[in-house]
Amino acid sequence: MLEKLKEEIYQANMQLPELDLVTFTWGNVSGIDRKKGLFVIKPSGVEYDHLKAEDMVVVNLQGEVVEGDLNPSSDTPTHTVLYNEFPEIGGIVHTHSPWAVSFAQAQMEVPAFGTTHADTFYGDVPVTEPLTQKEIEEAYEENTGKVIAHTFKQYGIDPQAVPAVLVSQHGPFTWGKTADKAVHNAKVLEVCAEMDYHTLMLTHNDSHVPQYLLDKHYYRKHGENAYYGQNS
Repeated sequence: MLEKLKEEIYQANMQLPELDLVTFTWGNVSGIDRKKGLFVIKPSGVEYDHLKAEDMVVVNLQGEVVEGDLNPSSDTPTHTVLYNEFPEIGGIVHTHSPWAVSFAQAQMEVPAFGTTHADTFYGDVPVTEPLTQKEIEEAYEENTGKVIAHTFKQYGIDPQAVPAVLVSQHGPFTWGKTADKAVHNAKVLEVCAEMDYHTLMLTHNDSHVPQYLLDKHYYRKHGENAYYGQNS
């Protein structure tokens, strides 16, 4: 079942150590087949060196395992919530990449300081409120997804325009039209977080990119008038 998607998700997961986005097994990628209402996700706690495409687990949008011999990622309930709340997305990535985690642990958004950020994220990457003790004890991973969705609704952020979030005291989640694009966004977020950290060390001034420059860089890559790259 979904053999092609399993291979795609396996390859996307293997990009995480290649891009230096994970340590040990601290990360996962999933991707969804919207027509079938099923998604494929990395199994829990399996080292990347031992991972195979056939190890990928198929899950439905109720969070139930449909196919697979291994337990799905412990973050599966978070992915389930996000696929239901953000119907336009096709892939999700979670990592504990250190620069993005640094901002999450400080409970700080990743600000849009320059054009590198603006090429991918149309504004600051938000940080959620911390989960309460009750939310953690009752349904931790599900409530992680819910607090992400709530953050985007609360601040009126388009999850397609800002395909990333920091879960307070935890780490980053990114997404995209495909799992491969979600991995790309995870790496961009990590690079931007590192750049922002150094910017904050150099100056206490507000270094936010002006709106007109944010618009220029975001929309030259996104939307119907985009002109960056080659015509397909």
